[in-house]
Amino acid sequence: MRRRNNGYFCQASSVKRNGRGGCNETEVNEPPGWCIYAAVALVAIGCYLNALDCDFVHDDIPAVVRNRDVIGEASWSSVLNDDFWGTPMESINSHKSYRPFTTLTFRLNYLMAGLSPMWYHATNVALHAAACILVTRVSLVVAALRPGFAALAGLLFAAHPVHTEAVTGIVGRADVLACIFFLLSFLAYHGQQTAYLWSSVCLGALSMLAKETGVTVLALNLLYDLCRSWHSIKRSIFEAKWNDDSRYFSRRAAALLVSFSILLMVRFALLHGTLPNFSAQDNPAAFHPDFHVRLLTFGYLAALNCWLLLCPAILSHDWQMGSVPLVTSFTDTRNLATCIFFGGCLVLTYKAFTDFEQQRHPPLVLGWTFLVLPFLPASNIFVTVGFVVAERVLYTPSVGWIILIVYGMQVSWTAVPRRRSWITVGVSLLLVLGCFKTVLRNNDWTSRETLIKAGLRSLPYNAKMHYNFANFLKDTSQPNLAVHHYQLALWLWPGYASAHNNLGTLTIDDQAEYHFLAAINAQPGHVNAHYNLGRLYRRTNRTEQCIEMLRRCVSLDPEYAPAFRVLARIATGPATGELLRHVIHLQPRNPDALAEYAYWLYKNGVAQGV
Repeated sequence: MRRRNNGYFCQASSVKRNGRGGCNETEVNEPPGWCIYAAVALVAIGCYLNALDCDFVHDDIPAVVRNRDVIGEASWSSVLNDDFWGTPMESINSHKSYRPFTTLTFRLNYLMAGLSPMWYHATNVALHAAACILVTRVSLVVAALRPGFAALAGLLFAAHPVHTEAVTGIVGRADVLACIFFLLSFLAYHGQQTAYLWSSVCLGALSMLAKETGVTVLALNLLYDLCRSWHSIKRSIFEAKWNDDSRYFSRRAAALLVSFSILLMVRFALLHGTLPNFSAQDNPAAFHPDFHVRLLTFGYLAALNCWLLLCPAILSHDWQMGSVPLVTSFTDTRNLATCIFFGGCLVLTYKAFTDFEQQRHPPLVLGWTFLVLPFLPASNIFVTVGFVVAERVLYTPSVGWIILIVYGMQVSWTAVPRRRSWITVGVSLLLVLGCFKTVLRNNDWTSRETLIKAGLRSLPYNAKMHYNFANFLKDTSQPNLAVHHYQLALWLWPGYASAHNNLGTLTIDDQAEYHFLAAINAQPGHVNAHYNLGRLYRRTNRTEQCIEMLRRCVSLDPEYAPAFRVLARIATGPATGELLRHVIHLQPRNPDALAEYAYWLYKNGVAQGV
């Protein structure tokens, strides 16, 4: 592609930036580029060294440990057909999160080191270091920050505690990979003398295949290109005549729009006509019937995400079920935070618009677009998402936030020379605190127990956190404490079907029946509740009710083998053999099912194999 009208863009290698993002030709005693990148990478690695000792926790279990696409039980081609969790994309049970590139990296990890968590974490840390280098590069080459402040942007990104979920949580690799390809795509388009448009589009596609939000880089490329070409476009409009710069911009814009549309169509086609099946437990505001409640709550959630970038004091791996109460009234004091946030957004938008109109301050325009565009898919504006707050989705938007903050520091550094010592102390303290908080937060991800306990400390009114802790207590043979936390979960969220179901497994018959029925009433499609209630009926000699409940169970999930095994034990004659053969068809490697069928064959004098 033809070289673009650079506008307010200046090459980092040949000039020094002044304090307001402009360019002048004075020589400056700045550190060489390789020193900057090396320092940023070392800090990024240092902040996450203790993450190497962490285990598989939370979403790592279904996405990696139990994912057939990762552990080699499925073919390589299935990676292209399944969602991030290993469920076929066409299934109604699919989460519809299509991230095959990330899944492939997990499979490569498995081929090299099996299920040793250290190597998965080491890969994440190395990728985070690469992302930090790219943030520094964007700050230096495109945002036109001075080298020292570009390095500061990379260091702040490396040490920001909100990134721990994306880096220390193994499944967060999707966000890190998407960010890397996002930045590479942006640099290919804007960071060179020539626009490598098709390379940028391909990198944007890879970003989308790492995580869906990566496709927004094409929109960001177009918007920032518009900002840089604005004077030429405006001149051609006023003169009613195409100039060369406007003509080449229109070609680039058309290519980006067509590519963006094609990628979106491919992504929608992968949904196979169905959307992910989220519930009020996942995103309460999205399912509230009142529009004003949805509007006020989503507005507050945007402000809360911004607060996490500004002050990541309270962090949690799960923000569902009561963590953020709905904003139901205009008199709720949290609306003040929403007003302040959107007021600031309006000011920044106006400032960014006037700056690109006057061709000034590229860091402001760039930071604002980087902050807003990658976050839009998670904002509930275009699609309903399956979470309330997710710190990992802030990984890419935080690039824009940090560019804005560092640009403010650069302006202050130049405008108030007498305060430079105070700025230096403040920045040093900020970096130290960020590193310290990140290291401490990594410790929370050490094990399942430490992660859930940390979540309970941060969000004690999160019903799901109590439910998960009760599951841990149940698995570690602490039934009395488990019952207590299941009850707390139900007190916080009375319609919590899974909590009712699991509590039923720890209580006596009458109480158990009440909880299983409550689970089915709250969630009629709850397969485990039907199965557990069927087993309870069998144990209490209510055979007809047992059979009815188990039939409902297998009608909800035709591949639910445990229900067929119980039905086989109730059946008589050849029906038992048919049911056991079906169980083996569903679970051909289940030793208990094979042994049970072999015993039935022996008992009935059948001298043939399965």
